[in-house]
Amino acid sequence: MNTKIYVGNLSFNITNDALADKFAAFGKVTSAKIIVDRDTNRSKGFGFVEMSTGAEAQDAIASLNGSDFGGRNMNVTEAKPMEPRTNNRRF
Repeated sequence: MNTKIYVGNLSFNITNDALADKFAAFGKVTSAKIIVDRDTNRSKGFGFVEMSTGAEAQDAIASLNGSDFGGRNMNVTEAKPMEPRTNNRRF
């Protein structure tokens, strides 16, 4: 089962491929995605990486949390499940 990792405090010029390459040293990366602002298409400074096993993910988290990548120290943790959204729009 894939394990999802949250990666925060990323430099705004990091690409999906660069993020995948950084984590590939610790195992098979099944996906790597930088989150971008839908209006400006600019990075929000965080993303998610999915690794093929939990052991690989834990190794990557332990090794990369706090390490420099693109001039910034990354925050690397296991991703939390997405909470359901509530619709606060009033018409």
